[in-house]
Amino acid sequence: MSARSSAAAGPVAHPLAPVWDADSRVLILGTLPSPASRQAGFYYMHPQNRFWPVLAALFDQPVPQGPEARRAFALAHRIALWDTLASCTITGASDASIQDPVPNDLGPILAGAPIRAVFTTGAAADRFYRRFQYPRTGLAAHRLPSPSAANCATPFDRLVQEYTAILPFLQP
Repeated sequence: MSARSSAAAGPVAHPLAPVWDADSRVLILGTLPSPASRQAGFYYMHPQNRFWPVLAALFDQPVPQGPEARRAFALAHRIALWDTLASCTITGASDASIQDPVPNDLGPILAGAPIRAVFTTGAAADRFYRRFQYPRTGLAAHRLPSPSAANCATPFDRLVQEYTAILPFLQP
């Protein structure tokens, strides 16, 4: 039995602050930090998650290591990071198991930064954004493939190609 299948469903409150500043142009939303990300205290920290390698490839830079380097990388490229959910009941990292979702309030980011586009990383993030945040923001989200290792159907090169969609919105 895998760790994922043996994990009990339980309530999870989002423990991470959003990453953004007044120069952020793109908001990338996941669903909720994975157990590995919650433990590490930053976004997309599972060692097999491809989010940071994809962004590094987009900008032809080394993959940033550690939370502070990743925060600086995102902000230097005018990328804001957060998640669609503030809390839910979830089994392990399985978005398919989510129950009782409570949305994050994107208002402070959207009021404080000139966000030009919203992107979601995967089907669940996109579904929750459309359900909870879109009616309030009126900003359509662009769905990107999940960078999770669980999304092995999408090869790395295709992820990089799909994520190039953020580039036109990042100009000063």
